[in-house]
Amino acid sequence: DIDVTCLRLFTVYGPRQRPDLAIHKFARLIEAGEAIPVFGEGDTRRDYTYVDDLVAGVFAAIERCRGYHIYNLGNHRPVSLSDLIAAIEHALGKKARLKRLAKQPGDVEQTYADIARAQAELGWTPKTDLSVGLARFAAWLRQSRSGCGGRA
Repeated sequence: DIDVTCLRLFTVYGPRQRPDLAIHKFARLIEAGEAIPVFGEGDTRRDYTYVDDLVAGVFAAIERCRGYHIYNLGNHRPVSLSDLIAAIEHALGKKARLKRLAKQPGDVEQTYADIARAQAELGWTPKTDLSVGLARFAAWLRQSRSGCGGRA
């Protein structure tokens, strides 16, 4: 008789993202003029989801927590690593240097969220386009590096 809601979050990014994750790491390296490590051909695909959208999903789940449910919260539009790097370059206004490396053993080719249940039961859909989210992240990164924002 306990209400339980489980949330599966898909590749969260945005201001204050962990510095070891791809978007933060790549943006820092591009800003510093250093090479980005690219494993394989850049064709792996991930479901990058902006933090504000996920927070909205968490609140929607809290408000409707009845019974037992599992919801996927993600952008539901996987992006290739090559396209992600191009989008980060655009957000920063700088070209990336790439360091091509062998494909990592066991790396998953694609992840993405089926958000049909979250849409139907929570009324939740992500709203932030990748280019908009990356522009916000780039602005935060630059502000935090200049000493005017949170930690980078």
